[in-house]
Amino acid sequence: MSDIIKIAANVLKTEANELIRNAEILDGEFEKAVEVLYKTKGKVVVTGVGKSGHVGAKIAATLASTGTPSFFMHPTEAMHGDLGMIDKNDVVLAISFSGESDELVKILPHVKRFGVKIISMARSKASSLGKFSDAFICLDIVREACPLNVAPTASTTATLAMGDALAM
Repeated sequence: MSDIIKIAANVLKTEANELIRNAEILDGEFEKAVEVLYKTKGKVVVTGVGKSGHVGAKIAATLASTGTPSFFMHPTEAMHGDLGMIDKNDVVLAISFSGESDELVKILPHVKRFGVKIISMARSKASSLGKFSDAFICLDIVREACPLNVAPTASTTATLAMGDALAM
């Protein structure tokens, strides 16, 4: 087996292992998130920055494909007028692996002021994002597939898969 194949196989196995581990630690918070989505009379507004934002846009598209009115809103755009697109009947799905993305955390008090429910995905409920949440989905990643354990590989895969699970 070539080194290229070994590296590729390791990436796939690492991401698969993280997905399986996260499936095994799902808890009542995930159920709470699904209940919030089910009771929502408005739209699901998905938001996040960086790689979480890219994954969030895909989650919004998946939700729309399964019949849930949804769209992606970049937090920076939200602070420059787009918050007006959020209605009191909506729910916000906020994504940040660290839970501390500055642009995202800055919009949350405004979202809460409108009485909008927030579902979040991050690695710690103790994060700023977790503290604003009505339902919190933990992204518990032990190892990224990146050889340096730096690039968001397994974490973005888990985020996308968790979004898919919410959509079903």
